[in-house]
Amino acid sequence: MRTHAAIALIFLSSFALAETPGEAKTEINHLLSYLESSGCEFNRNGSWYNAAAAKNHIVQKYEFLVDRGSVSTAELFIEHAASKSSTSGKPYLVKCPGAQPLKTGTWLRAELSRYRKSAN
Repeated sequence: MRTHAAIALIFLSSFALAETPGEAKTEINHLLSYLESSGCEFNRNGSWYNAAAAKNHIVQKYEFLVDRGSVSTAELFIEHAASKSSTSGKPYLVKCPGAQPLKTGTWLRAELSRYRKSAN
């Protein structure tokens, strides 16, 4: 019986660690919405994708990282889920209408800064 209780305690504590704190989760959700509604194209490993496909891919990476307790801030979300390919290490690029492509991490950090300023 003690073994079952210990396993349950370990499971529950690891689950608690895996959750993203409220403020970070709000910021990450904003960034994902911003990405999806941007009308921009995203380059991952040499191929261009629309915003919805890019969001879906980044959400999958985010969920994987949340399960491991690796995302506690919006900055870590950008760094680990939304800036570069986990397999090739190549940076993701974003190309918005009328603008030159730039690194997605730079683009999202700028939006995070703007969002935080507007929230204050």
